[in-house]
Amino acid sequence: MSVKQSLNTNTNDAYSIFFDVAIIGGGPAGLIAAGRAAELGAKVILIEKNDTLGKKLLITGGGRCNVTNAELDTRKLLERFKDDGKYLFSAFSQFGVKETLEFFHDRGMETKIENENRVFPVSNKSQSVLDVLISYIKDGGVTVLPNSAVTEILVKDKIVTGVKLKGGKTINAKSVIIATGGTSHPETGSTGDAYAWLKKIGHKIITPEPSLVPIAVKDKWVKKLSGVTLADVKIKILDNGDMKNTLVKKGKLLFTHVGLTGPMILNMSKDIGEMLKYSDVTLSLDLLPGFDYAKLNTKLQEIFKENDKKKFKNSFGGLLLSAMVPVIVELSGINPEINCNSVSREERVKLMTLLKAIPIHVDRLLGSDKAIISSGGVVLDEVDFKTMSSRIYPNLYLIGDILNIDRPSGGFSLQLCWTSGYVAGTTSSSSKFQPCE
Repeated sequence: MSVKQSLNTNTNDAYSIFFDVAIIGGGPAGLIAAGRAAELGAKVILIEKNDTLGKKLLITGGGRCNVTNAELDTRKLLERFKDDGKYLFSAFSQFGVKETLEFFHDRGMETKIENENRVFPVSNKSQSVLDVLISYIKDGGVTVLPNSAVTEILVKDKIVTGVKLKGGKTINAKSVIIATGGTSHPETGSTGDAYAWLKKIGHKIITPEPSLVPIAVKDKWVKKLSGVTLADVKIKILDNGDMKNTLVKKGKLLFTHVGLTGPMILNMSKDIGEMLKYSDVTLSLDLLPGFDYAKLNTKLQEIFKENDKKKFKNSFGGLLLSAMVPVIVELSGINPEINCNSVSREERVKLMTLLKAIPIHVDRLLGSDKAIISSGGVVLDEVDFKTMSSRIYPNLYLIGDILNIDRPSGGFSLQLCWTSGYVAGTTSSSSKFQPCE
């Protein structure tokens, strides 16, 4: 169903109307901004290059949509944004996690909390989130203009007057909100178009790069584990094999046909990418972080004693995920057919070391088409986060992934969209600027 059909909107007169707010981008940030501005009485138009709204939203969280992170302490939440968090306190104080959950709950969408405070709709469907947002803009009478690519932001005397569309038509508005996203998953329409428009009118842009992205590795054994998830492991990043220069994370790991993904890997990917610019990078995988070397040595001795007549390859029941066993046996170099009572002390020590530090050699980060988000975007000093407005053009608003804000996996990216979009929708709806005819 097309956007136009699903909302039953009439855009025939859109080119002759002076709108209060024009929003570019029908993703999560643009949708909540449009709904909020319309809720406050503004005449709003939402311009979308695709024929449907929320295309990227529907694929987030593997189609389940990690709505937010249930950390209700704003200061603790913003610590996860690292240095960028200092910019965000004002906006998050206006509309944070608590307000986001209330927004969706009040509109009939129940949520649940999973590992690491990740919040999902009870339905396990991203469509539930999109349905709430579509209903929100529909109730506000937002005009939706689908299949419409913007080519330029129109400005005069340091005031934005509207936008120019492909084909030459213009949309005039008192305020313009840019919610076009970054460059991740370009197949959904996030192709970084707005960066060129913003550069042209004087904004500084940090060149976007894939962020929160899976990695490809050189080790062929990884492909044998494609689809296997390890729920609680530890990974160290070794910069060119240097044990002194390490970054350590614990969490969930997922093997793919080319490498590794999962929340832990995604949250390490930017650091891995930076290191790859200067040297080779090796990961050290600890399959049993709950065991130190002494305890693991004792455990292996117990296992081999209890299974002394069993073949080595059949002796790992209860210690390792079954899918990992053939790989560990292969990597250990120990004859899989010998009985456990024939495993030498040297072989046991080698096995113990392997279980605590499997080397994985990074090949590269995957591209923007696989990235959850992109880093880079509008320099933060050029944004007033109390209003989400540009410090260069006071009636231009910049929200969501268009901003140069790094954030981890776990609902933080969508929360940035909800917060920045809601604040921009609120402040833009009362803009005092008038479009130039």
